[in-house]
Amino acid sequence: MDLNVWSEENVEFMFEGITRKLRMATGGSIKASNVKEEMYEDLKDLYDMVTSKDRFSISEIDAITTELGKIRKA
Repeated sequence: MDLNVWSEENVEFMFEGITRKLRMATGGSIKASNVKEEMYEDLKDLYDMVTSKDRFSISEIDAITTELGKIRKA
């Protein structure tokens, strides 16, 4: 799997990884079809940051969920 290339499968994989790492219950509501292709790089950056850390503060989780909301289509 090449996460540097946009695909619905990659988007779903990264969303699943982020929600699992953050133990978010609302992750299922975010679908690959909700992500604009031009936002893919932002999602990839967010995924890389989340998967590189072991712990998150409440403010970090809040910022991450805010960014996830921005990534979704309006």
